[in-house]
Amino acid sequence: MLRGTLALDPHDLRTSGGLMLGAAMLLPALPGHPGIACPLRRLTGVPCPLCGMTTSVEGTVHLHFGRALAANPGGLAAVAAALLVLLLRPTRIRIPAVAPPLVLAALCLFELHRFSTPWRKDHHVRVPRSSTATATRPAIR
Repeated sequence: MLRGTLALDPHDLRTSGGLMLGAAMLLPALPGHPGIACPLRRLTGVPCPLCGMTTSVEGTVHLHFGRALAANPGGLAAVAAALLVLLLRPTRIRIPAVAPPLVLAALCLFELHRFSTPWRKDHHVRVPRSSTATATRPAIR
């Protein structure tokens, strides 16, 4: 089992966190911003743990917390972590070595639940209504 801690570089985290927050502010303003399609989901139909992360981070930055949480709860955590690293400017960061695999497993379970729940308002499943008509499904970013 994973034991101990992982040391993270605060400078790299500040840089990537600042870039993430800046991109989340600017991407929706771009004309025709279609989002970033998940390659794994596009190839296999199976969502990855990070599906919806772009939408979630953009929603969080623009204070649309419900939309962000519905897309991927990891986006709220990523924005919170980026803000903490940028504002508190820690000199060193250590996390339990077991944390990344546990977070990825939790996000996998969330994605499997999200894509298997047809009753959600923002989740339109392709369901045959008759032999010729089907509901359409919006693209997931």
